[in-house]
Amino acid sequence: MSLKDQITEDMKTAMRAKDSERLGTIRLLQAAMKQKEVDERIELDDTAVIAIVDKLIKQRKDSIAAFTQAGRQDLADKEAAEMKVLEAYLPARLSESEIAAEVKAIVAELGASGPGDMGKVMGAVKQRLAGKADMGAVSAAVKAALAG
Repeated sequence: MSLKDQITEDMKTAMRAKDSERLGTIRLLQAAMKQKEVDERIELDDTAVIAIVDKLIKQRKDSIAAFTQAGRQDLADKEAAEMKVLEAYLPARLSESEIAAEVKAIVAELGASGPGDMGKVMGAVKQRLAGKADMGAVSAAVKAALAG
């Protein structure tokens, strides 16, 4: 079963269970997926769906930080609950050490030597680790690998 089909089934399950918070989050995800399909006239595969889920999770993290700073814990909690639902659709993430090992291998393959090669390395890393790792952690690992 594709990830897209799984999301549809989960929406039906949430409707039957009358789980309005989960249903709202899944509908939000489906709307983002549909928007991408319509805008680009494509059929989404699992990789594209994971990219959308990643983007929505990043938005939730940013919102949580803003709401917490503004003293609105109620809204931060709502965003955290949505983030938890979205994270269920991501594959298992790589650990820090696994990310560092992958980055070192890519740097060696490309023959990158310094910070000037970061763009080239990040392009290759994004292709290989898309959906498998948090890109913030990947970026930090690339900077560390190129710095020394």
